[in-house]
Amino acid sequence: MADPKRRYNRIKIVLLEKEKTNIWLAGQLGVSTTAVSKWCTNRNQPTVETLFKISEILHVGVCELLVTK
Repeated sequence: MADPKRRYNRIKIVLLEKEKTNIWLAGQLGVSTTAVSKWCTNRNQPTVETLFKISEILHVGVCELLVTK
């Protein structure tokens, strides 16, 4: 499990920017809303393959989904 104090991804932020919901993204990916919620709160992280799928669905680069240092 990810460190609860660290943010690894920006999925929640990008969803807000694109005016999309967790439920919408879950439907697009064919995954549970719980999984997307955990990604958005950084409690869990999607696989690399899933990150690429999310980037395609949201029309952003994969790097835009990740927190940079």
